[in-house]
Amino acid sequence: MKKNLSQYLTAIVLGSMLTVTAIAQTTVETTTTNSAGTISEFSPDTIVIRSEKNPEPIRYSYSTTTKYVDESGAPVTMETVKSGLPVTVYYTKVGDRLVANRVVVRKTVTTSSAPAVVEKKTTTTMTEEKK
Repeated sequence: MKKNLSQYLTAIVLGSMLTVTAIAQTTVETTTTNSAGTISEFSPDTIVIRSEKNPEPIRYSYSTTTKYVDESGAPVTMETVKSGLPVTVYYTKVGDRLVANRVVVRKTVTTSSAPAVVEKKTTTTMTEEKK
């Protein structure tokens, strides 16, 4: 009886150790990726980006912990984030949602619709010496 009890307790302890080991080895993998494009919509809980690489707009949710910075890493205000701005969104996939962690607002590159034309007139007068 003593031997059976000892074997029973040993089995319980080993089983518990295996359970603890299995729990300790459980990991949660999160990957942060980024996507660049232009803001096409900015609402109180969603930012929609259009990129040249993806024809479909990509919808990200954001929260009060989402950071908004410029290209140098300096914080920018929410008022500067608006449609038409080029951005890079760093996000994490949570279930079927894309959650923005950081939004880098890039400088807008402006080009004029027509190149500037500068017209210059020059007059050259040549004189010849007669010998």
